[in-house]
Amino acid sequence: MILKDWELQMEADGFVRRRRMTADTSGGDAAVAGASAGAEIHWLGGRFWGVSKSLVGTLTPRIAGETELHVGHFYGSQEATDLSEPDYEGLPQGASTSTHMLAGAVAGIMEHCLMFPIDCVKTRMQSLQPEPAARYRNVMDALWRIMRTEGIWRPIRGLNVTAVGAGPAHALYFACYERLKKVLSDIIHPGANSHLANGAAGCVATLLHDAAMNPSEVVKQRMQMYNSPYRGVLDCIRCVWQQEGALAFYRSYTTQLTMNIPFQALHFMTYEYLQELLNPQRHYNPSSHMVSGALAGAIAAAATTPLDVCKTLLNTQESLTLSSISRSGRHITGLGHAFRTVYRLGGLPAYFKGVQARVIYQMPSTAISWSVYEFFKYVITKHQHEKRRIQRDGEK
Repeated sequence: MILKDWELQMEADGFVRRRRMTADTSGGDAAVAGASAGAEIHWLGGRFWGVSKSLVGTLTPRIAGETELHVGHFYGSQEATDLSEPDYEGLPQGASTSTHMLAGAVAGIMEHCLMFPIDCVKTRMQSLQPEPAARYRNVMDALWRIMRTEGIWRPIRGLNVTAVGAGPAHALYFACYERLKKVLSDIIHPGANSHLANGAAGCVATLLHDAAMNPSEVVKQRMQMYNSPYRGVLDCIRCVWQQEGALAFYRSYTTQLTMNIPFQALHFMTYEYLQELLNPQRHYNPSSHMVSGALAGAIAAAATTPLDVCKTLLNTQESLTLSSISRSGRHITGLGHAFRTVYRLGGLPAYFKGVQARVIYQMPSTAISWSVYEFFKYVITKHQHEKRRIQRDGEK
């Protein structure tokens, strides 16, 4: 009986605080206060969960922009409470574009840096005409032989140019995705998640990501190849610029887009679908972000491997491949030419060279990217809202 009275008193206190907050602040400030309160109470868990759901449901407006106070959500049925449960993607709702960009940049840099050795192996295993010393049985065999014969630091050669490109590329990527996802979802399926909106937003975000990342990809993959003739990143950039022109840095851009647009559409749609299954409340949940990201990356990577093989060929312009298809050694210039070259030299199996390394690379890569991105987005946004709350309390 005492516990019951205490819970009722807690609910009454929350209701009074909610009414006072609604009277003292604007709709936007109420959203900020409600989201912050819900996030804080959520950590208490256990017996406080019911109180947290009620407070968050009544104080936080829905994605569609509803700011009215519904007492029925507080004392109503479980269904009404679930409808007003905040969506983590929009919690707190004041998450800014700069937050998405900062979180995205950190996620991109960490993803590429941590997975760079596997990316080096993937590039080599996709070679159509590898040197005898650069033919590997599997990923671990490749890593061991590269470090044993070429030096322990060889698998991370070119890491610096990748990190420089990954920061701005992923900042644009996540900021564009978050913005377009919300806009398109409100148009296609107001107030709810739309897989079509997720896929379309991912496709548009890819245009910006690849435009920023493609030059880094060209330099990185040329330095990853066996017996790479370049002394360093600057030497590689200078040689490519002088010998092949500035357009060489974007020779694979259309192929990159042709690969990444279906890749990212599958990636985002699968990720959001898995989040609906594993994390329907859309709270910050590291395990669900990692599992969803890993599975989404694996599915998308396996499906788009043929395009990745062609992209690698366009980026690296392998000397043995060029000499085997033409005595003049002319460059492979486009997607159609790359597809014909791959088929001519290896048939259908050649389109899936390195698929094992690609899947092994993408699973932890996307898991790291999503978990780091969601973590930094949560921490940065929570910090921003705490500052606003302190400033608001100081003004009172």
